Amino acid sequence: MSATSGTLPLRSEQDIVLARQHVRQQALHLKFSLVDQTKMVTAASELARNALVYGGGGDMEWEIVHDGPRTGLRLAFVDQGPGIADLALALTDGWTSGNGLGLGLTGTRRLVNDFELHSVPGEGTRVVITRWK
Repeated sequence: MSATSGTLPLRSEQDIVLARQHVRQQALHLKFSLVDQTKMVTAASELARNALVYGGGGDMEWEIVHDGPRTGLRLAFVDQGPGIADLALALTDGWTSGNGLGLGLTGTRRLVNDFELHSVPGEGTRVVITRWK
């Protein structure tokens, strides 16, 4: 694997499967433990599904990142959907729209080391996650 960044479309269920596979390949390449691979793939699956279901489709941007001695995998899930009207509610434990894996954004946030959420109603949502080795 020579590429250190890229973008994958999230327009269909098949794209979610491909995104999951790509995240697993990158996590293997970075020699993440099996537990960390699973956490990153699970988080990616939830966020990819959110972009498709709630955002009407979008993209997953991926990048291998370095911070001093640390190496990590950063994923950004971007859509131009309706956005999230109430970020505080969306980030409340136990809140769910009822259609995802049941993790919600708070569950996804617990699976990764760094979590950023930016959303503007009417413009879309961008969720950036990073897992460090």
